[in-house]
Amino acid sequence: MPVETLNQITATHTVANGKPLDTFVPTALVPDQFSIKNLEHLQELRSRFRGQLSTQSFRDFCTYVEKHQGQLDKPAGFVDADAMACQVLFNLGTLAVPGHGDDSANLTLKPTAAFNALRQIAGKTLKQSQLAEWMEDWHDFLKVKDADGKDMNVAVAVQKIRSITIKALAERTSTESNFGASRSSMDSIEAAHAEQQPADLLFTTPPYDGLGSRTFTLRLSVITGDTPLLKVRWVMQEQQEEEMAQEFKDRLTSEIGGLCTLTVGTFALGQ
Repeated sequence: MPVETLNQITATHTVANGKPLDTFVPTALVPDQFSIKNLEHLQELRSRFRGQLSTQSFRDFCTYVEKHQGQLDKPAGFVDADAMACQVLFNLGTLAVPGHGDDSANLTLKPTAAFNALRQIAGKTLKQSQLAEWMEDWHDFLKVKDADGKDMNVAVAVQKIRSITIKALAERTSTESNFGASRSSMDSIEAAHAEQQPADLLFTTPPYDGLGSRTFTLRLSVITGDTPLLKVRWVMQEQQEEEMAQEFKDRLTSEIGGLCTLTVGTFALGQ
């Protein structure tokens, strides 16, 4: 009997009688080279719960973790402070009893609109009109101080930004004697009345959903030339970013630390 005919008879017999497999999820052996097919989708209910929640809401994330508890072991949480993100795996299991790790909740904090606006100009060199318009748009979040540390009205500060005057000075010195002569020159360009210009912009806003409000300092400096430009520097940026990351970890520990084990870092399942 040809081999092809024998294989066809064997496959037909397998289909006719069925070949149940001893697995948790219902499966069957089919004649396509005797491959295994998942039949779970034919059941009324799933064999086990699994899914992935993704959200930018700190409160909704914590509520989901609280209500979506596993039956055996605590969920495992992984905090990526640099990305302001957290992943909780509800069925990761243990070393002795490993789970599939395909039931998870993922949080990635979204910057508030005000904080995003601050980050867009921090470290940038702007034209007078660009900075003035930005200050007008976000004046509710701003306090302005001059070079002496005194408060300045935001509207007044905007007007001064729009009308910066550049002053150019030139100095020439000539010295002659019986045995020689010397010449020297010095050119100086500066912003007139610099002490009356805005020096610091204090910007107060919650940076992310779920974190508290904080004040960020933007320090201004004038780049002189035919057209004045303004450099905007975020004072102590790295330190404040570290503080926000620490606050994020502390808030997570406070809200869900008792519900799951939290680890700083990221996690990926091996194949």
